[in-house]
Formats: sequence, structure tokens, C-alpha cells
Amino acid sequence: MSELITADLVDLDLSADTKEAAARSLAERMVEAGRVTDLDGFLADVAAREEQMPTGLDGGIGIPHCRSAHVTEPTLAFGRSAARIDFGAADGPADLVFLIAAPAGADSDHLTILSSLARQLMNADFTDALRSADQPEQVAALIRGEEPATAGPAAAEPAAAEPAAAEAASAEPAAAEPAASDSVVASAAASQAAPEPVAPFRIVAVTSCPTGIAHTYMAAESLENAAREAGVELVVETQGSAGFDKLPAATIAAADAVVFAHDVEVREKARFAGKPTVDVGVKAAINRPAELIAEARGKAARGEIATPADGAAQGSAPMDADGAAGDGFGTRLRKWLMTGVSYMVPFVAAGGLLIALAFAIGGYEIASAKSVADHFVWTETSSWAALLFQIGSAAFTFLVPVLAGYIAYGMADRPGLVPGFVGGYIATTIKAGFLGGLVAGLIAGAVVMAIQRFKVPASLRGIMPVVVIPLISSAIVGVLMFVVIGKPIASAQEAMTDWLNGLSGANAIGLGVLLGLMMCFDLGGPVNKVAYAFATGGIAVSDPSTGSLKIMAAVMAAGMVPPLAMALATTVRGRLFTKTERENGKAAWVLGASFISEGAIPFAAADPLRVIPSSMVGGAVTGALSMAFDCTLRAPHGGIFVVPLIGQPFLYLLAIVAGTVVSTGLVVFLKGLRKTAEPEATGQAGDGAATGGATEDESKVAVAV
Repeated sequence: MSELITADLVDLDLSADTKEAAARSLAERMVEAGRVTDLDGFLADVAAREEQMPTGLDGGIGIPHCRSAHVTEPTLAFGRSAARIDFGAADGPADLVFLIAAPAGADSDHLTILSSLARQLMNADFTDALRSADQPEQVAALIRGEEPATAGPAAAEPAAAEPAAAEAASAEPAAAEPAASDSVVASAAASQAAPEPVAPFRIVAVTSCPTGIAHTYMAAESLENAAREAGVELVVETQGSAGFDKLPAATIAAADAVVFAHDVEVREKARFAGKPTVDVGVKAAINRPAELIAEARGKAARGEIATPADGAAQGSAPMDADGAAGDGFGTRLRKWLMTGVSYMVPFVAAGGLLIALAFAIGGYEIASAKSVADHFVWTETSSWAALLFQIGSAAFTFLVPVLAGYIAYGMADRPGLVPGFVGGYIATTIKAGFLGGLVAGLIAGAVVMAIQRFKVPASLRGIMPVVVIPLISSAIVGVLMFVVIGKPIASAQEAMTDWLNGLSGANAIGLGVLLGLMMCFDLGGPVNKVAYAFATGGIAVSDPSTGSLKIMAAVMAAGMVPPLAMALATTVRGRLFTKTERENGKAAWVLGASFISEGAIPFAAADPLRVIPSSMVGGAVTGALSMAFDCTLRAPHGGIFVVPLIGQPFLYLLAIVAGTVVSTGLVVFLKGLRKTAEPEATGQAGDGAATGGATEDESKVAVAV
């Protein structure tokens, strides 16, 4: 295994003044050393990692890092900057810059070395030594942990003291060993006088970050240091790229509280159920570990232990486990519904695209084709179209059962699956549709949660999740769906379908405006997902209504507008945007064309008061025009790549272009107003202020997203 860092990878006079320039300067050294094969490709991977979260740390440290296919072996380059470089840390720019490069398939030995370095960065003596070193070889040795021990009087004294102490001990055996009777008396007195030892407060923690190389281990080290200062016993499970060693069950059981410091989902989170829990991002553990430990102690003192209704306790609600304690019913309801929708959407995508492709090949009359099982002809286009249609229809038969089953799963974990799927299937048989699936899933989850509250004898606990709960809950849900509420829901579903089919004129345009506003409000967030779920629910049948097809078209068209508008704005008026935003704008072209609304999030995070309203106006225009043009869409996703499957495709593209132009014009106008005001406020004139892009704080926010 090659050395992680050598002297030629150290720059003690780093002259770069931006983080991009610093990364390039250090990466060029890696290229010269044969550790990186493609400079621009590697830097693109570094920039992509920076966009997830700033890599600046308190204490003047910057740690840009990534895993990349352009890296041949784990490598670290170090630069020391007198001018200091802004990496987005709360306490200011960094003078110590570590560029960490790991191959896409780095082995655990290399990753262990990188994690050890990350922990060292939390040691003030280590960083002080790096700041005072005057030779690249010395810095490389320090980072590799090869600093030689210093020789001199301080080092010689302990060695000389040891023989002296031994000689003194052998010369006075009587003084060193008290009489037996004295020992008994002394121990008895000590046992009476000494108070009972107080057990230390115990915390278990989990740290994890998107890359799993640096922040994961730095957070662990920071928490451990703060725990020692507070007199707290703390054990950390680092869930990094090299895998993780699970904490022993006994250690978790003995803990008084739990700290989750993570930017990706904690693996096997249910192990920590029933404990007072502090749940934060990974950088919070690096920057304010003492506060987190104090918060954990405070929650334990107040007895704030998670309950099934609050989330992770008892492993009862997987989606709730991600939420904070004290979430209201509305928040939990949204999470339950989004659990079902998230599992349903792949079925919608697969089935919808297959059916749309079948129509493109064989025409809409293919829906009336008979089974191809006995009449398939390999050389006939109509046979292939019919085959694709029937496969897509088969995928669609699972939509409502999957929706209901996983809503119940989100509420009550695995015991909710059986009654949820049963209720969802019943909803399809009585033609209660998407709405019936929602209700069936909620009822199934509620019934299981109610059954779980009953205390049962120990002898029955083993068969409860396998036999008793599925039996009782399925029977209750089935009776309710067949006899009590199923038919009214089916009637409501039919009425809603008729209403959608009857939409025309101003009513249809109004609905298009509303859906466009929802799709662009939070760019992939809860409101966006509600509109998307409403649209996909309408086409989640083998023969959707015309109104449902129009709604799906309007939703997808509006969702494409924000990233396309930001891409166009950065192209026509690039000086109004930062360099990072201009780079994001290039990617936004593809994201927008693919119907990925999240492509506009970096722009919205940096300047929400201008970007979000502009996006909403453009989305509303597109949604209204799509409905007015009677555009239809059978595919739930795909963007411009499914335009051949769209009804009125040219008018559909016109609606998207119109909304994109409106959003672009608004955001450019609003940003232009800010730029013209800045020189007046700061006393600067000319283009210097106008061409400087967004403010420094806004640039940090953009990188954070």
C-alpha cells in the first residue's frame, strides 16, 4: 500500500484565493504524482461533493474530499494558505487545506487511514504542529503519524526516574508495606467513609455523512473529546464508507441517551428505540458537541423517551423515525402517505411507460386486444404492442395494494403490510381506486397500532406478529372495506372522475394554475409531492380518464419549468449569478428536460425570495396553458423524452417554453433590481459590483445545497 501523502503532495505556500483554485492546485500535484488520471473529471467530483455540504470546519480547516473513478489510490494533498480560503465554515476562512481523494472502490485499509486522519484534525496539538512546520517532509511525516520522538532532558528524566524509583522501593520494604492489622483497620474505615460510587452518564452515538470519509469520523472524535471533558461515557458507531461495526446490544441497552449526527439515514436505527434521542446533522457534532451532550442529558433528566407515536420507539413507524420528537398528527399523516406514494411511484413509472410505449407502437385500440399468451406472433408489431400493454397493465394492478400496504407499513411497520395489502386489493375490486387505497392503508395501520397496545401473555408474544395480528387486522379491514365504507368511497371516486372529465374552460385552466403553483413551490418537497401523487393516482389504472391524463400532463410540464428557467437565466445573464450557480445552470438543462424539479434547489436556497416566486409564476403559466391546449400524458415521468407519447405534443412544448421564458424574465428582472441597488448602498459604482455575482453569504448557502 503506497503512502497516503508524500512531500511532493505538500504546498506550504498555497497561493490560491478560492476553494476551487485551491482544489485545482492540490489536484495538479496528485496528477503529477500519478494518483489522479483525469484532472477535470476529478475536480468535477470534488465540486459535486462540495455542493452537498460545505467542507469548512471551525478552527481554520478545509477538507474538500470525494470518491472518484479518476483516483488510482487513496491520496491526500495538503496546502497551507497565508491568505486563508473560504470553505464555508462558521468561524471564517481556512489556512489548513486537506484535499482527500479516494478511489470509487477504495479498500477498508485505506479508508481506515483516512478516518484516522479525520480524527486527528480534532486535535489542537496536531493542527498547531502543521502550522509551525517549515518543511514539506515534516508535514508529510506528521500526517502519516511518523513524527519522531524528541530527545533531550525532558525525555531523559522519566527514564532516569524509573530506576531510582525501583531502587527506593527495594531499599524500604517495611515502609512500603503496612502491617496486616493496619490494613484491615484502614480498609474498614475507608469503606465506612467512602460514598457509594456514582455511575457515569452513558451515551451511544452514530455518525454518518454522504461520503463516509471525513465528517463521519471527525464528528465521532469531536463527540468523544467533549464527552471526556463532561465526564460522560460515550461510545460511537461510525457508519462510514469502510462499513461499520455495530455497537453491542448490551452497550445500547445500558446507555442513558442516544445522539444521531448524520446526513444520511442511520442504518438499523430501530436498535436505539426507546431512548432519549438527539437527532442532528453531522456538522453539528463537529461544531458544537458539548451542546449535544448537554441536550442529551437534559432529555434524559426530563424523561423525554420516544413513544410509538413519536417515531422510532418499538420500531413501529419507519417513516416517523426520521422525524423529530413532538411532530404533530398532520406531519405524521403526511409521512405515512408519502411512504405509500414513494413505494407506489416505481410501479406507476414502469406500468405507465410500458402502456404508453404500447400505444405508441400499436395505437390506442391496442387496449382492446385479447391476451397474447396464446396468440403472440414474434414478427407482428401489434403483438409486441399488446404484450407491452398487458405487462404494463399487470404492473398497474399492484398500484393501489402497494399504496395501501406501505401506508400501513409506515404507521405500524411489518405487521401493517398484510392488512394494508388486503385492504388495497379490496379497494380495487369494489372500484374505490386511489382514494380507497389511501383510506384502506390508514385504517389498516390504525387497527394494527391499536392491537399492539394490548398486553398479551408472554406465551402468545411469539405468534402475535405472524398469526394473531395479521388475522385480526385483515378481518377488521376487510369487513370495513366491503360492508361499511368501501361503497361510499367508490361513489366519491366515481364522482371525482366525472368532475375531472367535465373540466373545461376556466375550470380546467384554474386547476392547471393551482397544480403549477404546487409543483414549483418547494421543488420536490411535500407540496410538490402532493400534486404529483394526485396526478399519478389519476392515471394509476389501465384505462384512465381524459381528465386524469390532462392533469398528469400539466403536472409534469410545470415541474420542468424551474430548472429550465434557471438554466436559461444563467445563460443569458450569467453576471447575475455566482460561478457555482453558473455551473449548476449547465446541469439544470438536463435535469429540467428530464422532469427533475430538484435541479432548481441550489438557486432557490441561495435566493429564495426571487427564485421561488418566479418559478411559481412560470409553473402556473405552463400548467394553465397545458390544460387549455387539452394536452394529455399517459407516462408519469420522462420529461421531453416521452413527448412522442403526449397528446398535442407541439402545443405541450409551447406551454413549457412559455412558462420557462416567464420565469426567466422574472428572476432576471428581480436579480437585476438587487444588483443596481447594491452599488448605491455600498458606495461603489460601475460594473464591478454588478458583475460580482451573489453575495458571499448566498454563495455559501448555494454550496450547502
